[in-house]
Amino acid sequence: MTTKSGNDVIIAQEVFVRRRLGLPSGISFIVGTIIGSGIFISPKGVLLGTGSVGLCLTAWAVSAVLSFCGALVMAELGLLLPQSGGPYIYLNRAFGSFPAFLFVWVSSVVIHPASLLVKSLTVAEYISQIAMDDCQRTQGWTKIMAAIIIVSVSTVNVASVELAARTQVLFSVIKVGGLLVIIGGGLYQLVIGNLGILDSGFEGSTTELSGFAVALYSGLWAYGGWGNLNYAVEELKKPNRNLPLSIGLSMLIVVFVYMLVNVSYFTLLSKDEFLSSWAVGVTWAEKMFGKEGAIFVPIIVACSVFGSANGGAFVGSRVIFAAARDQNFPEVFCYLNVHSLIPIPSVIFMTLMALLYLVLPGNVGSMINLTGFIAWGTWGLVMAAHIVFKFKRDTKDIPRSVRVPILVSMVVLLLCVYLVVAPFLDGLKMEYIFAFSVLAVGVLLYFPFIYLHLSIPGSGILYGFMQLFLEVSPPSHLE
Repeated sequence: MTTKSGNDVIIAQEVFVRRRLGLPSGISFIVGTIIGSGIFISPKGVLLGTGSVGLCLTAWAVSAVLSFCGALVMAELGLLLPQSGGPYIYLNRAFGSFPAFLFVWVSSVVIHPASLLVKSLTVAEYISQIAMDDCQRTQGWTKIMAAIIIVSVSTVNVASVELAARTQVLFSVIKVGGLLVIIGGGLYQLVIGNLGILDSGFEGSTTELSGFAVALYSGLWAYGGWGNLNYAVEELKKPNRNLPLSIGLSMLIVVFVYMLVNVSYFTLLSKDEFLSSWAVGVTWAEKMFGKEGAIFVPIIVACSVFGSANGGAFVGSRVIFAAARDQNFPEVFCYLNVHSLIPIPSVIFMTLMALLYLVLPGNVGSMINLTGFIAWGTWGLVMAAHIVFKFKRDTKDIPRSVRVPILVSMVVLLLCVYLVVAPFLDGLKMEYIFAFSVLAVGVLLYFPFIYLHLSIPGSGILYGFMQLFLEVSPPSHLE
């Protein structure tokens, strides 16, 4: 067939997205993305904000319920509009191309590259904890290892969908297996009658709402990733069955694992040990198995975060692909490799952005705050879109197997509003100024290049070169 690329006309074979992800892959992409370093690090923040074991477990339960509500909304939206791209698709249909473009713009230049960077730095840090002593472990070596991890993740995602899916399944099994060891250790402590600080109940609970809110922020961060499969729904086999099943089963697995892991932590660690630990899982393992036996925890954490990075890179490239296919982003980013049918230009772009952030000055904490702030703003808009679809004439009567009450999305929307507003109560930080600057640049780019469809001189030559060099072609139905 003949397709157009900028000003050039070339001949390209027919290419399209294929359904190659089954139920196990769907579950692994959600579980593997959610379970990263959060369950090893976040428990400290949750306990710090609540002050007691009982209220801490309550905060984890509330975080689970709120995350489950958001996941249910995503299940309905994925069946209502079964196209890859996740939030981009829903914002575009509910509010138009302008907010949808801004979401893709911020996602492609901030959220997904910064998330890939943070996860890669985390993997590098844990690898250095295992392989190097304090003198060898420098910031330079950590960044070099992080760069290698970023390129490795991208290579997996460029090679084939099957390889990315198998990698996700493998690392999901490893991380869940490691957490089951921690759960087993906690159950053993309970069987022998060692309750640790579990019997302290709600003693020492905070009475400040702000403290509980901080605990929720940490808990919700650990549950982040429940909507990721919607980004690649066109690649999911039998989506009407496998999408809601993947989301539901994944959330049940994560909630079950998270709650029991926290119980296990409390059987061995005192409150002081809990709050002074740099990584609660490592401290627990050192007390359970000794320093030599505890080495498995950094390995599990590294595997967990690598799997999460792999899943994040996979879904991040799909939202760029979906927007470019709708001509709401540069056309070249929807081009698929004629052999693997993977949007290679999108993967490469995200990789380059992550590597750029790696060499720029900054710290991981700022990146986490930045991505969290933007992500919760996005999820708030998605919940608003779900409410809009309940009343829009062309969507309210579409038959679907999952229907979530509007009250659910309203509750999650209120939570998102709070999580976006709360950071500003402590003053305006530099990362939030950067976020608004990125949005402002997106506004300036939208009107000439998306709304008026102007093109940069020479873009046709560049697109043609990339097609030949990367062996990519526009999707068959691209106009």
